Amino acid sequence: MKTVALVLAGGEGTRLYPLTAEQAKPALPFAHGYRIVDFVLSNLVNSRVQTIYVFAQYKPESLIRHIEAAWAPWFVGTEGTIKVLLPRSNRTPFQGTADAVYQYLDLLQAHAPDVVAVFAADHIYRMDVRQMVDFHCRRAADVTVAAVAVPIGRASAFGVLTTDAEARVVEFLEKPRQAPSIPHDPDRAYASMGNYLFRPAVLEEALAEAARRGETDFGRDVLPRLCRSARMYAYDFSENRVPGVQDFEEPAYWRDVGTLSALAAAQQDAMGHRPRFNLWNRRWPIRGEHDAALLARIRGWTSEPVAAAIPAPARRYAALYRRVAGRAHAS
Repeated sequence: MKTVALVLAGGEGTRLYPLTAEQAKPALPFAHGYRIVDFVLSNLVNSRVQTIYVFAQYKPESLIRHIEAAWAPWFVGTEGTIKVLLPRSNRTPFQGTADAVYQYLDLLQAHAPDVVAVFAADHIYRMDVRQMVDFHCRRAADVTVAAVAVPIGRASAFGVLTTDAEARVVEFLEKPRQAPSIPHDPDRAYASMGNYLFRPAVLEEALAEAARRGETDFGRDVLPRLCRSARMYAYDFSENRVPGVQDFEEPAYWRDVGTLSALAAAQQDAMGHRPRFNLWNRRWPIRGEHDAALLARIRGWTSEPVAAAIPAPARRYAALYRRVAGRAHAS
């Protein structure tokens, strides 16, 4: 399946002020040299998604520099691409998440993908996107929304899904005052993770309809209407399995870091000898700027005829790079 990923990274992040006074929320530092956007991009690259577009708008300079420094080098010499997209000069600024994708429908059509992944850029988690794509295909879904169970008292901060016994979405409510609970679990609700898969024709038609109506947002406008007219399913994130997760970690860890307290709590979860979310997983690595710097040195070493004189530890790093890069970009 050919998947094109559209990463929505244009949010202002007003609840994270003053951290977002000079840069967008996805570009904020998280921990150990990683930025928030590195988590969604690592998940996509580790899942062998080779075509990635990052939508930026609010104070995009630091995000653009980070993508160029930390992520573009991984795509050199491959058939893949990663690129930051800004509002087109002949159009108005992005009015919302759906409007951002609508402005670039022609680019999407040029790729002719089988699946379009529209993912948020401001969450901390690990996810094998291929498993969600498999679920999407098995259900012959038009739309699939990644969902995570959250306490019912916190659900009003998210888009909330109501599903039937077959996981088909029958209602999508954006930040409802009173959220419906999961069947047989009155204490929790299904919250949207902001990660969606679309059949391309369904996405194009839905965005064209939204533009005619003056609607601009996926969660507020597009998805509530689509669940009534299309085959929309909820993918339970708790079923996603990523290699290398250790016994002491929280299974299916996912955090929305949209507030200062939530960001601080997630950073704390990544600390200590037995963290709830371990950043050092060699089988599903999170990548950042320091990884790109190491990549550049390794490429320099392996291109020289004196490679045999490189110390053994460095040669092992080079071999590891070749294996990881090969897996990440294999077709």
